[in-house]
Amino acid sequence: MKTFTTDYGTVRVGAPEKLFAELARLGCEAWRGAERGRFGWALTGGSTPKAWYRWCVEQRALPAELLAETHWFTSDERCVPLASEESNFGNAARHLLDPLRVPADRRHPWAVDPAPDAAASAYARECDSVLGVERGFPFCVLGLGDDAHTASLFPGSALLGAATNASFAALKVVGKGWRLTITPTGLAACGQIVVHATGAAKAEAVRRVFAGAEPVVAVPAKILKVLGPRTTWLLDEAAAGDCPVLRR
Repeated sequence: MKTFTTDYGTVRVGAPEKLFAELARLGCEAWRGAERGRFGWALTGGSTPKAWYRWCVEQRALPAELLAETHWFTSDERCVPLASEESNFGNAARHLLDPLRVPADRRHPWAVDPAPDAAASAYARECDSVLGVERGFPFCVLGLGDDAHTASLFPGSALLGAATNASFAALKVVGKGWRLTITPTGLAACGQIVVHATGAAKAEAVRRVFAGAEPVVAVPAKILKVLGPRTTWLLDEAAAGDCPVLRR
């Protein structure tokens, strides 16, 4: 696995299974260093996490003690029922938490029945109750969209330029419906952040983040630059593409 030091954090480039193992290792390391009973792991959505879930189950990659103690969240969510294939937490439950028999009291899905703004506020209160007031997720996993969005911070999002004290927010995304997402303020409160992205479809987004001159409002994942010292990117060769910052 190749390792690069960048303004946006440490970048590790390698084969998908090597990245899967590294994500599990980083999560375990964060858990071992966390306050007992207060460790929260925020998962993300998309095809890459689903593949990681299956790998974790097959490889028994997470210790039983971690599974019993960890509080599981998602960094963003669609306003759909857990049973929907579009639900980030629903997919995590079906492919990771259920097979590994994670206790129900360690699962923290977004409440999508209330109105979106009320759901965001309720989630913030639940996170404060479990993790400590405004402490953020000790370990937060994010994805990277083809358009360089991360969490549900899409290009042009008002959350990218607005000052807010809220760690979570609801927003209506054109063509995508209502989303519940961690905000830049919420990301700043997190302990360790990991961006996990694979596939050639991500290569242009990666190049725009690491080597492009566009502003954050056009390339939302650039918001992580200010959090570089505690951010790790896990990319396969296809996602790293021909980005000049990630070539040697």
